[in-house]
Amino acid sequence: MLRLVAGRIVSSIGTLLFVGFALFALTRAGPGSPARIVLGADATAEQLAQFEQANGLDRPFLAQYGYWLSDILCGDFGRSFVTGRDVGSEIVNALPVTLSIVLFAFALAVIFGIGIGIAAALRPRGMFDRVSRLLSVVGLSVPAFWLGIVLIRFVAVDLRWLPPGGYAPLSAGLSAHLQTILMPAVSLAVYYIAVLARMTQASLQDTLRGDYVRTARAMGLSSPRVVVYALINALPPVINLAALSFGYMFGWALIIEQVFNVPGLSRALLNAISQRDFLLLQGIVFLFTVIFVLANLAADLVNHLLDPRQRVAA
Repeated sequence: MLRLVAGRIVSSIGTLLFVGFALFALTRAGPGSPARIVLGADATAEQLAQFEQANGLDRPFLAQYGYWLSDILCGDFGRSFVTGRDVGSEIVNALPVTLSIVLFAFALAVIFGIGIGIAAALRPRGMFDRVSRLLSVVGLSVPAFWLGIVLIRFVAVDLRWLPPGGYAPLSAGLSAHLQTILMPAVSLAVYYIAVLARMTQASLQDTLRGDYVRTARAMGLSSPRVVVYALINALPPVINLAALSFGYMFGWALIIEQVFNVPGLSRALLNAISQRDFLLLQGIVFLFTVIFVLANLAADLVNHLLDPRQRVAA
């Protein structure tokens, strides 16, 4: 177990180092220097040189990357060249907004996706199976941003059940908080509900056709107990897909936040892109990478606990 965890951690660190290096290089591949962006077109060469020296931009590329990486490991994302504000503070202020939407959407996707997949797998070729297949195709086909606009049109404008946009933090009350994140979370979750439902159904049906399941039933084990055993063996690919979905949700959340005018990481990221704020852009994208890697690491560890073959191999 310890060897497996150590191997996964080393692999994750290697991924983060590679992505960090590529990100650092790409943000500096464009024309123009941050000094020119901040000081303007009328800045003299002496002013540009002073700015670059004060902010360490005159160092070699690898030295700049090393300093940035060491600061990141210490929890210091640096200070924006453009706004002068602390990048870490901006991320910390915006992250809870995006995280609340993503976590709610992920919970909806896991609960309904796996639940629908199990129900459809246990009654193949039945009415529920056919309806779930049809709804899955619809869920996979409908763009999340379009679904968000439709929800705003009917739920918020016509029915006036929920506010059309904005964000209320949890400190404003649980009811107000849920009202503002419900439609964004549903818009984000529908696609992944369909994905997880189809994967769960396919994996469970394949497991139920296994020889050990027929043997268990022949030995007289109760049907619920057999289903539980089969579900445990069918979960690893579902867990892997759920981990990938959790990471992808942060990318789609940036679009959903714009549709519902939510002041999350999307606003900070768009401002960073438009202003060419390198440090803020690097911090947000690197944070998404960390979340993605941690989600996949957690999936590997859960699958290791569920699958005895992996434990024996380890």
